Amino acid sequence: MKVGKSKAESKKADGRLAVKKQTKKERQAAKDPNKPKRPPSAFFVFMEDFRKQYKEKHPNTKSVAVIGKAGGDKWKSMDGDEKAPFVEIAAQRKEEYERKMEAYNKKLAGGGDDDSDKSKSEINDEDDEDGSSGDDEEDDD
Repeated sequence: MKVGKSKAESKKADGRLAVKKQTKKERQAAKDPNKPKRPPSAFFVFMEDFRKQYKEKHPNTKSVAVIGKAGGDKWKSMDGDEKAPFVEIAAQRKEEYERKMEAYNKKLAGGGDDDSDKSKSEINDEDDEDGSSGDDEEDDD
């Protein structure tokens, strides 16, 4: 009757204990809520319309997978002329996104403090909590 672990099992256990794995949340960089969202592809523009039509024809279908599969099959069966309006809408949204990203990147390069989420009074309140204000520096002279 063996009581202890084999060498291979103990090494595995020790290895797991020694390495702290980061969670997905810890690995991700902080997201900026002001950053513009990426535009949808032509397929997703198509799916916006297709979902509405599919739900009208099949009101009892609640499964997202069923609707997605039906949409994918329909998209594959469409030719270039049928896809053209969706491709055009996606291109327009992409151009709009690129303009927004340029403006967003300019704000970041310019300092970004001007349009922060905090109001100026909240920023001033934080300075007061630190115990430092502009008046104290002038009194030291």
